[in-house]
Amino acid sequence: MYVYVIMGVSGCGKSTVGKLLANSLNIPFYDGDDFHPDENIERMKSGRALDCMDHRIPWLVVLNKNITEWNQSGGAVLACSSLRRIHRNLLRERNRVRFIYLHGEREVLLDRMNSRNHFMPSSLLDDQLETLQVPIDAMHVSISQAPDEIVKEILSEIQFKENSHKCVTTLQ
Repeated sequence: MYVYVIMGVSGCGKSTVGKLLANSLNIPFYDGDDFHPDENIERMKSGRALDCMDHRIPWLVVLNKNITEWNQSGGAVLACSSLRRIHRNLLRERNRVRFIYLHGEREVLLDRMNSRNHFMPSSLLDDQLETLQVPIDAMHVSISQAPDEIVKEILSEIQFKENSHKCVTTLQ
């Protein structure tokens, strides 16, 4: 079983979609934010972006270890920004991971960030958009539809990939 990483910038709905997807797949949901050390949370609350070496990489190493455990216990869904290719590579190292990239217009993301109670201030959205390296190896899903519709689209794609894999295995 895979760990499905719901990725994207803040405000794209990673947690909302992740919880719905996990429920549909009957596997656990984890929010990557829950694994940040207090120092990272305080840094972001104060409007300072995380730097890779001192803040993001150690956090991603912890997530990688957890993903290994989740793979062994039947899979999971993880909400994690995974903005850069190096971040995604670190998460997938020695693991079975599929990335699902939620994307939308800056104005929509900003509105969502301003209407919720979260430690990440909307002032960091532009930094996240600049940091983002759009993945080529992920399922791309627009946030222009309702969360339930997003999950239906994801489930359809997961089923398609599983069926395609079964066909290729049968042909070999």
